[in-house]
Amino acid sequence: MLVEDVTPLTVRPVRRAWLSQRWHDLTFLHWAVPPSAVAPLLPAGTVPDTLDGATYVGLIGFRMVGVGPLRGPAVPYLGTFCETNVRLYSVDRHGRRAVVFRSLDAARLMPVLVARALLRLPYMWSRMRLTREGDVLRYTSRRWWPGPRTAVNAMAVRVGAPIVAPTPLEEFVTARWGLHTRAWGRTLHLPNEHPVWPLHRAELLTLDDTLVRAAGLPDVSGPPVSVLYSPGLPVVFGGPDVPGTGH
Repeated sequence: MLVEDVTPLTVRPVRRAWLSQRWHDLTFLHWAVPPSAVAPLLPAGTVPDTLDGATYVGLIGFRMVGVGPLRGPAVPYLGTFCETNVRLYSVDRHGRRAVVFRSLDAARLMPVLVARALLRLPYMWSRMRLTREGDVLRYTSRRWWPGPRTAVNAMAVRVGAPIVAPTPLEEFVTARWGLHTRAWGRTLHLPNEHPVWPLHRAELLTLDDTLVRAAGLPDVSGPPVSVLYSPGLPVVFGGPDVPGTGH
């Protein structure tokens, strides 16, 4: 299988927009784990994507802004909310690199219900907050539905200098041009595209998290191997297709 390169811009532009949105004030935390630890958690037809023999667990907090059909307009109120997701990194039989979400905590119930019903994405309704004081951002999340109620997150980071030349790891965990999900008895791939990430170094100040454990992942011990911040960018998703078909 020929796996596509990790590239700062997609080599598979979205031909027909299905959903548009903006991601603001993102913090990326990542831990290295053995591929064998997460392989059973990925959808059929996909395997862990690796860099130098390791794969990664990602914990990403941000604000979703202006979700809307096609290329707009945005849905008022319901299309803007805080979100924190736990994700893994996958590659399918067609060689497409993507992410697999183990959980997506969001602060609006309606988007949670729609995403769970249409694509079986593991969205969870949570009470959430994102605040910024100077160069320090704080994210909090407490799950309401469907549980467990013990799934919480509180993290704070200090934003550092802009990154001029990302490392291979920083590109690997951010330059992702799709997601894999299992829905309606088959594995689907949803492509996306966006501009080159504006990335900053960041310092993790505090972290109190049970989302990773609640997502069925092995406990990640020690500090993350990568801490990044981005002010954000616009994103477009295309409609789903089946990995390996090219459709």
